[in-house]
Amino acid sequence: MCFSAGASFAGGALITAIGVVTVRKNSDSSRRVFAAMPLIFGVQQISEGFVWVALQSPGHDLMLSIATYVFLFAAVILWPSYVPLSVLLMEKQRGGRRIMIFLLGLGLLVSAYYGVRLLTSEIFPVISSHHIRYTGEFPQKWALAVFAGYLTATLVPLFISSRRNVWLMGLLMAVSCLVTGIFYKEYMTSVWCFFAALISIVIYCIISAEAARTKDVNIS
Repeated sequence: MCFSAGASFAGGALITAIGVVTVRKNSDSSRRVFAAMPLIFGVQQISEGFVWVALQSPGHDLMLSIATYVFLFAAVILWPSYVPLSVLLMEKQRGGRRIMIFLLGLGLLVSAYYGVRLLTSEIFPVISSHHIRYTGEFPQKWALAVFAGYLTATLVPLFISSRRNVWLMGLLMAVSCLVTGIFYKEYMTSVWCFFAALISIVIYCIISAEAARTKDVNIS
């Protein structure tokens, strides 16, 4: 999380717990990957808690390195592929599935790009103005285009999904990205992931509503 180690651990624990409940609440195998999203966000936030601890306590270089890469793996490598895959698995309409497959392909390319960059670049997390900024030797030539691909792969599937209320999560994610870009541009990775983690709680509401509808259909 973007404020302190305590906030990261507390928020991560809460979101992880909600993620566990969401997974248990889900009864549809096609929604299983989507339902697990809050659980992963929770673990991601806990990992950033360890980044805070390591930065504030010199001598924990190994902890800092592991926690940093766990956090960044989820933030820039996992989500561009995970989000479109999770929505694709839920999609029933043929036209929607075709678009999702394209977006998943885009997400895999983005994940591969960031994966290579993480393996070949030095990453230096630093605390600045009560936030964590992840700096590194990333080439700037393709940075904007790749980030546009990241946004497309992670946001568009949520808007075009035919599953009820998934668009709401997309809207909240888009608004939080815009707010982060305007007010916390230097801390984009940390702050937007914090917002996204909180927003992922909406998934519990979506899964609960889907489960209730399925139950009503079965009863009738």
